[in-house]
Amino acid sequence: MSSKKEMLLNVAEELFYLHGFHSIGLKRIITDAGIAIMTLYNHFNSKDDLIIEVLRRREQRYLEQLRQYADNKAQPIFLNLAEGHARWLMEHESRGCLFLRAKEEFGGDPDNVIVQTVNAHKKHVLTLIKNLDPAASDRAVLQFNLLLEGSTALAETENVNSVCRELIDMTQNSFKSSHTG
Repeated sequence: MSSKKEMLLNVAEELFYLHGFHSIGLKRIITDAGIAIMTLYNHFNSKDDLIIEVLRRREQRYLEQLRQYADNKAQPIFLNLAEGHARWLMEHESRGCLFLRAKEEFGGDPDNVIVQTVNAHKKHVLTLIKNLDPAASDRAVLQFNLLLEGSTALAETENVNSVCRELIDMTQNSFKSSHTG
């Protein structure tokens, strides 16, 4: 990826996360990124295309972090994933889930490509959890995902370190082994 495209995506992600998708225009993004409008259009056909790429990159980073934490064979998989999610919250999520914020701003219309991207992301997380622990029941995967989603939401209003400690504690107490269901 070119350094200008990388800069553009990083600046756009930060601005979208801090201010929302509709309140940030392309002019602000290119100004903050220090690039020309033609550079933006060389990489993206529209603001929606830029938003989708920002969301996809964020998803890749998040899922990769979960996969890295899942490699710890010394403890149950759900605990590993909770620790990976907690680390993500501490580093990235003080303003809530960027994906759900996108869905809220774009009205939840199932035909909107951004809403479809968000819905696909949420399915990808569930699929990753199930693939990492195939013996876990669908119910256990859903319950665990509720803990992840709830901790993300609560980290917006409560101390993120406290929220993360509770996420880990609840995971340990609710899923005594990785195969509870």
